[in-house]
Amino acid sequence: MRNTQRKHTQAVSMEGSMARWYARQRASGPQLAEVRRLATRLGDGLPAGAAVLEIAPGPGYLSIELARLGFKVSGLDLSRTLVEIATDNARQAGVPIDFHRGDAADLPFADETFRLTVCVAAFKNFGSPVRALNEMHRVLGEGGTAVIQDMNREASNADIDEEVRGMDLGRVNSLMTKLPLRSLRRRAYSPADFQRLAAESTFGTCEVHTYGISAEVRLTRRPHP
Repeated sequence: MRNTQRKHTQAVSMEGSMARWYARQRASGPQLAEVRRLATRLGDGLPAGAAVLEIAPGPGYLSIELARLGFKVSGLDLSRTLVEIATDNARQAGVPIDFHRGDAADLPFADETFRLTVCVAAFKNFGSPVRALNEMHRVLGEGGTAVIQDMNREASNADIDEEVRGMDLGRVNSLMTKLPLRSLRRRAYSPADFQRLAAESTFGTCEVHTYGISAEVRLTRRPHP
């Protein structure tokens, strides 16, 4: 059995030209359309104006769509470059979002601040995954939900090829995206890994659903006894 808590010793951050390249690749039409669909799905059932935290928002596209739906959105990323990019993107979109630089394992927010926390395509990079889960639990209000979408360690090469085909990136950038995804898969978690991490965390349990190369994990802060 792999030691999921100590899998990485440090969180992974993306800076400079690599961060700017990543932001451009995430801005293709099909990907932005998928971000809008995800924002709508995440917002379904949330109270109007609910406080939402996106952890590791990257260039901020999902945070922007959530803010457009009327939610009060904050974002936190370890990368100084991506915080700058996300802040500029939100300003250009005309939506108020507070992006902060910081570590998912030490969130700079008060207890029970948010109704929803969301983390997309970044959880596998966290140096202390159980601590990050505990921090999500801490900043969620009673009954709040944490949603994690990330690569499924059990995804096949064919799954990765199909995912990249749908990104509309062009031949060179498609290749430059496939190769890192195949490498990142070694760092990703399987559904069973997520279940173990949840069991070690304050959440205690989670629901995991898989599709394509992805796993979606939902964890709920249960009411106080």
